[in-house]
Amino acid sequence: MSVSIPESSVPPGGVGRAGDWAVAQRRDGSLRAVSSRCRHQLADLSKGSLDKNGCLVCPWHGSRYDLDTGAMVEGPKGFLWYVGKTPGYTQMIRAYGAVLKLRTRAVERRDGDLVVGDR
Repeated sequence: MSVSIPESSVPPGGVGRAGDWAVAQRRDGSLRAVSSRCRHQLADLSKGSLDKNGCLVCPWHGSRYDLDTGAMVEGPKGFLWYVGKTPGYTQMIRAYGAVLKLRTRAVERRDGDLVVGDR
């Protein structure tokens, strides 16, 4: 079953939520959806942001995700309420994220909505 949100709710360079998906519109206008829970501590990635490289950045500890593959390209910078260096821990989470990537979906524009595909 596909889900949708109004196109106006996700501006270029922005992120929004459609059901269980974080929908991102890169600055070039391309669209992608990924599962909305960070692999680190399950933060809502639809509350995240896009960096200059078009990666989705977790709002809690800064893990970065490739929107095309769902892979974690940079691990977290903290744990629980602490934000800062976590030697060893960051590498462990990144290894976990390499095995359990975010699910990805294509998104299309349809009648003023952004529709997350079924596959």
